Amino acid sequence: MWRTRAAVACVICRSLANSSYGIKRKSPLQNLHVVSRSIHHPYYPSSKFQRPPLRISIKLFSSLNRLPLRKTKLLNVKHGYQFHRNFWLARLASRLLKVRYLILGSAVGGGYTAKKTYDQWKDMMPDLNEYKWIVPDFVWELDEHVDFEKLIKALPDADDLAKLLPDFDKIGESFTSLKGFFSPGYNLVSEVIGASDLLLLLGSPGETAFRATDQGYDNDKQFKKVSDKEKIDQLQEELLRTQLKYQRMLERLEKENKELRKLVLQRDDKGIHQRKLKKSLIDMYSEVLDILSDYDASYNTQDHLPRVVVVGDQSAGKTSVLEMIAQARIFPRGSGEMMTRSPVKVTLSEGPHHVALFKDSSREFDLTKEEDLAALRNEIEIRMRNSVKEGCTVSTETISLSVKGPGLQRMVLVDLPGVISTVTSGMAPDTKETIFSISKAYMQNPNAIILCIQDGSVDAERSIVTDLVSQMDPQGKRTIFVLTKVDLAEKNVASPSRIQQIIEGKLFPMKALGYFAVVTGKGNSSESIESIKEYEEEFFQNSKLLKTCMLKAHQVTTKNLSLAVSDCFWKMVRESVEQQADAFKATRFNLETEWKNNYPRLRELDRNELFEKAKNEILDEVISLTQVTPKHWEEILQKTLWERVSTHVIENIYLPAAQTMNSGTFNTTVDIKLKQWTDKQLPNKAVEVAWETLQEEFSRFMTEPKGKEHDDIFDKLKQAVKEESIKRHKWNERAEDSLRVIQHNALEDRSISDKQQWDAAIHFMEETLQSRLKDTESVIEDMVGPDWKKRWLYWIGRTKEQNIRNETKNELEKLIKCSEEHAAYLANDEVTTVRKNLEARGVTVDPCLIKDTWHQIYRRYFLKTALNHCNLCRRGFYYYQRHFVDSELECNDIVLFWRIQRMLAITANTLRQQLTNTEVRRLEKNVKEVLEDFAEDNEKKVKLLTGKRVQLAEDLKKVREIQEKLEAFIEALHQEK
Repeated sequence: MWRTRAAVACVICRSLANSSYGIKRKSPLQNLHVVSRSIHHPYYPSSKFQRPPLRISIKLFSSLNRLPLRKTKLLNVKHGYQFHRNFWLARLASRLLKVRYLILGSAVGGGYTAKKTYDQWKDMMPDLNEYKWIVPDFVWELDEHVDFEKLIKALPDADDLAKLLPDFDKIGESFTSLKGFFSPGYNLVSEVIGASDLLLLLGSPGETAFRATDQGYDNDKQFKKVSDKEKIDQLQEELLRTQLKYQRMLERLEKENKELRKLVLQRDDKGIHQRKLKKSLIDMYSEVLDILSDYDASYNTQDHLPRVVVVGDQSAGKTSVLEMIAQARIFPRGSGEMMTRSPVKVTLSEGPHHVALFKDSSREFDLTKEEDLAALRNEIEIRMRNSVKEGCTVSTETISLSVKGPGLQRMVLVDLPGVISTVTSGMAPDTKETIFSISKAYMQNPNAIILCIQDGSVDAERSIVTDLVSQMDPQGKRTIFVLTKVDLAEKNVASPSRIQQIIEGKLFPMKALGYFAVVTGKGNSSESIESIKEYEEEFFQNSKLLKTCMLKAHQVTTKNLSLAVSDCFWKMVRESVEQQADAFKATRFNLETEWKNNYPRLRELDRNELFEKAKNEILDEVISLTQVTPKHWEEILQKTLWERVSTHVIENIYLPAAQTMNSGTFNTTVDIKLKQWTDKQLPNKAVEVAWETLQEEFSRFMTEPKGKEHDDIFDKLKQAVKEESIKRHKWNERAEDSLRVIQHNALEDRSISDKQQWDAAIHFMEETLQSRLKDTESVIEDMVGPDWKKRWLYWIGRTKEQNIRNETKNELEKLIKCSEEHAAYLANDEVTTVRKNLEARGVTVDPCLIKDTWHQIYRRYFLKTALNHCNLCRRGFYYYQRHFVDSELECNDIVLFWRIQRMLAITANTLRQQLTNTEVRRLEKNVKEVLEDFAEDNEKKVKLLTGKRVQLAEDLKKVREIQEKLEAFIEALHQEK
């Protein structure tokens, strides 16, 4: 179809070209004016009339909306000698032929400007190839349904079209009276071309960042000298009007282009036909930088990719410059105090809506709403303060922020803490050195663009950052100098030429790629970006710095600054990204080789994958608790509970009751003490035993080896999960109340139903008493020392204290043999008697030592007597059934131990049910919560999953991810070209 349309256009143009369009005939080349002949034939021999080179002033292009243009001073042009000056016919012909100058000059200048503007807009326009499906299919198939050959034949002839055009001969006659008006047409064309050709100069340091190219015609053209001052002024006004016309046209087209891009991005944002949109180049690049920032710094790879590093003295206005580039007041602000306490990486990209979001958060802050702006500033301030460690003022941790919006220049900037000269009160002593080290770490990257911010309202000699930048970039090949607060500088500086020296790079020792002057507001924190822009434009409109040519239009405003920085940023990205990708290929090969040599049979599991594997193992082990048999639970619970309460039962219940004289008093004492014990201590002890038993079983499952499948890399993680889960677990508070009732009812029951239960109680009592007797014998042996066999066999002697205790023991044993029904405590007269008997044998003893020794001697005697009585009660079940009527045998102690044994069994059964039905599930829930918390805590995972194997897998994963993203970014970069 397009070929058919081109054919139609060619036929029409050929027809029009063959006609005269109202001109009867074309003048021969020999009859034309000599200047006209040089235009028609550039190689015509007209060397006699070569004019000297013209010197004209070119008005520089400005992006300001209302910046007044300076009138160009036209210098007198010297013209060569012209023939036939006294013939009116020749003069008339020359005047008429000057129309060609205007037409040709306008065509050349307008065409060049249109071509330049078209190329610039074409680069900014989004790729619409993906939107061809929006155009209906019948449009693409139009040539199949429309016969363009018939349409061509139906067009009117060239002669008919020529009649519709005006008669240029008559029009030429009307210009005769305008003698000399079109002579300076060359100047007009040159000014238009010069105004449209603004080029970014990334040349040698110390020069200005931009130049306007100056173009002119060949020196073989002659122009008539104009001496009329009024006509010169009139022509200058015409030139200004022409430039203003082009300026307004460019601004209008730029606005329309911005609205069109916004419309396209909005359609993409809504997801037409549920299509997936590709990530933008700057977002892909920012992801690479984020991954590199987390990568091991020992490889020194993260510093090789470009980013724009914003450095400056404290309160120099660097954060304000960054906000102007981002077109939003996103940073916290303060008066003279340090607000930037950690590096902030800001990724600027184009989008349909002006929003901001953090790297680790999904919340979007609408930058068009003041509430969201305040929330964003508060969040940044909170993150900064949280990143600063105790005892420090600044942090090296980077906060990553992404800002999207229509018309934003795509780049990655890093706002660093302001450089200070003195540490003030409230700051850490090493604050100054820390800020310098952070700044140097970012600026030492050979591909980093240094945006050096200098406060124009203070003396240049007070600047610290310029010396620092000069050290890091002595040649100035990647430094862009920005002078802020120029409005204050113009008011306060006595010599305006000083500002000119700064912008021209002659005042500071540092060199720079470009120099800019900006105004970022009046110092009011509540100013909006729009009001700051208006103030900046208004200031430069009226500034003497521009009117007196001390500053050039392309060196002012943050808009020109952002354009220059963005172009420089992408230039460096294209130059360095492929070299970086090759470096990571080599690193990946080295890491893969190391893994194959050290862990040939293991998969390359990184820290997160290992954590997921350990998580599944831990959850399986928790589920294994449900596989424990009820019998095993009850045996463990009963045994542990009796070990915990046996001392209290023997010492506080059984022994005091056994000292009574009859069975009634024995039973009464036992009932009272059991009731007190049940009400106050027993339920709590039982719950503690159950909780400890659950912990022990859980630990057993967690720590027992799994054979060859056991991986000791998980041991620290499992231990931490176990401890944290147990710490969080709390037993059901209502369990004690229900357990108290059950235990009380069990202890109230005294009815032993059969002989088997009777024998079991006797066996339980014998085991308990024998265990206590063994413990007592051990205590006595420690008190009196080894017996004669050990002394002879092991050559061990007794100490002096052991000899005294041995003598005391022998004396007390005599006392018990004399009185088998002796009470549990010695009377005072008995203590005195024992002491005197010992003194008679030359042994001096303290009364307290006598009583202490008596307690163990009597305890051993009592336990032996109780065991003998227990043996007698083996045949006492018959008498028990008859309530010991007509029998001297009383076995109330057997009934007590049966009650205790039954209470232990019932308590163990109750606790087992509570464990399996409730507490195990609650513990499993706690374990899952702990694992989820650990999964979100990267520091915890790094601490618990350590070792060479883990670190090697982590490095390998990072390198692969970086390489893949770099390759995807390079591919997208080539596609954009």
